[in-house]
Amino acid sequence: MEKTSAPSRGEKHERSLNFTTPAPDLVVSLNVPYVAAELVIAAFSTVGNLLVCLAVGINRKLRTVTNYFLVSLAVADICVGGLAIPCAIMTDVGIPRHNLYLCLLMLSVLIMLTQSSIFSLLAVAVERYLAIFLPFRYHTLMTPRNAVLVILVTWVLAFLIGLVPLMGWYKTPPESGYCFFIFVVDMTYMVYFNFFACVLAPLVVMFLIYAQIFATVKRQVRRIAAERAQGEAQTRRAASMRREIKTATSLFLVLFLFTVCWIPLHIINCFLLLCPRCAVPLPLLLTAIILSHANSAVNPFLYAYKMKAFRRSFKAIFLCCRVAVDQDDTVDNGGTTTHRS
Repeated sequence: MEKTSAPSRGEKHERSLNFTTPAPDLVVSLNVPYVAAELVIAAFSTVGNLLVCLAVGINRKLRTVTNYFLVSLAVADICVGGLAIPCAIMTDVGIPRHNLYLCLLMLSVLIMLTQSSIFSLLAVAVERYLAIFLPFRYHTLMTPRNAVLVILVTWVLAFLIGLVPLMGWYKTPPESGYCFFIFVVDMTYMVYFNFFACVLAPLVVMFLIYAQIFATVKRQVRRIAAERAQGEAQTRRAASMRREIKTATSLFLVLFLFTVCWIPLHIINCFLLLCPRCAVPLPLLLTAIILSHANSAVNPFLYAYKMKAFRRSFKAIFLCCRVAVDQDDTVDNGGTTTHRS
């Protein structure tokens, strides 16, 4: 949500953005295509991730430590759809006006949720690392209770990181009083602290973890396949290694899509800080914002496509809803139950 609003159609510089201070009498207008795209993303994000949470809740086979962290990620995405995107739409027209702290709180919401998503992905990567490299200690370390504690810690840390602007790391608001991101939030915070320290560093760690997981598991699979004596234990171990590869691939794809969706917006922030005189085309900025928000809507589709247990649970949920609708169509006729054809 790191953005500013579109200047009014009467402004000469309406197609680009830089750090020039807006005029006090600036008039802004609602960008209808941007708002429409955001509302569609909000709907898909909220409904799809609620479906993920419901699937884990009703299917005991999905109640694994890995999926607890995925539920935490889904909760953050639900909040993006139900809370952060409405805040983004309001700040797109500079609302709230002349209320700095409420403005900073609204602008900090997506920072908090993004950071929670990153920490959830990091927890998943570490959990997979322990499952493969410390299999005998895994069940002692990664208990459901410990997973819940890790989730609570990640949310508290994300909350504190997101609230840093409210603690004083912000810029003097412009005379116009409009709540625009780049005129209120300090880009040194967004680039050096938020991006480099809190986003890029965890992403690098996660990519290294998955690289080591893939290299190790594939090496073990090749070694097992090369052994001539293929007993029952060896066959089971090979099958287990292949399942680990499949699971790691699906989870890595979640991480990869997150990176692809969010990095463009952070790169634009770097340009705004390091080259304040460089004009950023407004359509490019809005596209980067929409792409970052769209990440919250893609994970449920990814789970349905790549993970058989989630796909079956989603299908069961839809079938139950269909059965409930069919039952509502049942007509009670004088004590005799008939069905509409």
